[in-house]
Amino acid sequence: MIWIVVPAYNEGKKILQTISELRNCGYQNIVVVDDGSQDDTLEQAKKAGVLVLKHTVNRGQGAALQTGHEFVLKKGAQEVVDFDADGQFDPEDIAKALLKLRDEKLDVVLGSRFLKKNPQIPFSKRYFILPFARLVNRFFTGVKLTDAHNGFRIFKREGLEKITITQDKMAHNTEIIAQINKFDLKFSEIPVTVGYERYGQGWKGGLEILKDLLFNFFVK
Repeated sequence: MIWIVVPAYNEGKKILQTISELRNCGYQNIVVVDDGSQDDTLEQAKKAGVLVLKHTVNRGQGAALQTGHEFVLKKGAQEVVDFDADGQFDPEDIAKALLKLRDEKLDVVLGSRFLKKNPQIPFSKRYFILPFARLVNRFFTGVKLTDAHNGFRIFKREGLEKITITQDKMAHNTEIIAQINKFDLKFSEIPVTVGYERYGQGWKGGLEILKDLLFNFFVK
């Protein structure tokens, strides 16, 4: 059984389209985790007829994913897809990732923007922010990846059961990779399409991630 986990914060304008595209590709088991949105994300997701979980306050994408993961595991999910609410990902990439997960008997498949040509990636993001993020990610995880902070992931149940996200905000991306390494989970990257209607994480967001990682590394 495949479940799609969609963390969402203030995505009222996009969530219906994202859910519709997932359904058009044949995915019906979808749960949206509304992370304390201040717009009509909750109402729009309910209108789409999917299961919706709600955080009463905005905690961050990591917390939303952990809530979603716990929920779908209780529902009996055997394969779990993390899929952003903002419409940046292509649902057609899920089938290719699932095929790789099954054929190669992997625990996790990670999406990468850099295994295929993607001219939409903004210049500063492609040549400065993301390369720096890869270096930071490798320092904290010991894992070399082509793409450090990509929200497209697919887990086998047995792999996801070993992963617990404690980083509520965006540092969860690095935390997941660190746990993949810690528990010696079999993983691989796969090229995925990412659209850029919005800029996404800039330098400010990147520094916030670094702060959270350093706090976790030296204090916890």
